[in-house]
Amino acid sequence: MKTRTLRSALAAALVFSASAASAAELKLADFQPPSHFVVEQVYKPMDEAIKAGTNGDVSVTVFMGGELGPGPKEQYNRAVDGVTDIAFGLPGYTASNFPKTLLTELPGVIDAETGTAKVQANSDMLAKEYRRVALLALWNNAPNLLFTAEKPIRSLEDLKGLKIRVPSRNAGLVVEAWGATPVSMPAPEIYNAMQTGVLDGAMIDATTLGAFKLAEVTKYITMGMDTTISSFFLIMNRDSFNDLSDDQQKVVLEAGKTAALNGNKAWLAIADKALAKFKATEGKEVIVLSDAEAARFNEASAPVVAKVIADADADGLEASAYVAALKGE
Repeated sequence: MKTRTLRSALAAALVFSASAASAAELKLADFQPPSHFVVEQVYKPMDEAIKAGTNGDVSVTVFMGGELGPGPKEQYNRAVDGVTDIAFGLPGYTASNFPKTLLTELPGVIDAETGTAKVQANSDMLAKEYRRVALLALWNNAPNLLFTAEKPIRSLEDLKGLKIRVPSRNAGLVVEAWGATPVSMPAPEIYNAMQTGVLDGAMIDATTLGAFKLAEVTKYITMGMDTTISSFFLIMNRDSFNDLSDDQQKVVLEAGKTAALNGNKAWLAIADKALAKFKATEGKEVIVLSDAEAARFNEASAPVVAKVIADADADGLEASAYVAALKGE
């Protein structure tokens, strides 16, 4: 009798242990402000999908504003090292890890509206770059525009000598080809740098007019040329991912794909609204380059695009094949 009781208790304990092991509260680290639209439009639906797909055994708790550690550039390492289970970040902040991913930011490689879906369709071509983590989501933002604090940019000549913030090395090469001096800087630091004159302007998408309050320090926005398009990712610590059951992993990956599409949709919609609001504000101006002037910008950046792709090919990244796949060629 005692033996049967002991066996029953042991079996119950094992069942409870297995159940506890399969439950997980995943931490998600994001350096953007807590008021950022990503919380409601991307993270909340993702958490709901994961809970629904795992019967509540797996959930996501979001830590915004760098609560799990300061420094946007450290997001990739936080995921790798297990400081967080999931991290939001920009591949451009740790460009040396993601040279193939960053081909999408070059002018003309992807379209803002369709780029995310095309990247998802060809995600197998990026597997090596994400071998140290589990890639949950990868999406592009709205096209990056030229924000300036005081000087309007109506021609290539207007950019000469200006210090312009860039989100990545490739974007820096483009800005340099346009005649400006690129300055690498995370988005949260732009406001103060433009306000104090450390920067003359920034290359960034229009959502930041509200999300990072850049409308307060920006007087002019220039658009109309082929420009860069930044990417964002959600990456997961490999051990945290492997601790999930196979079924749970599938749910998390599927929720990540949907999160990427939601992210792209949100960035584009909010960028349009923010740009319209900026344009309607007294003392602000949106400058749309003439076709002739836009062509000059594009001609200046074209050699940069060609060289970055060629250099990546030379490094064995099969860059031309990836770009062709994204373009459907």
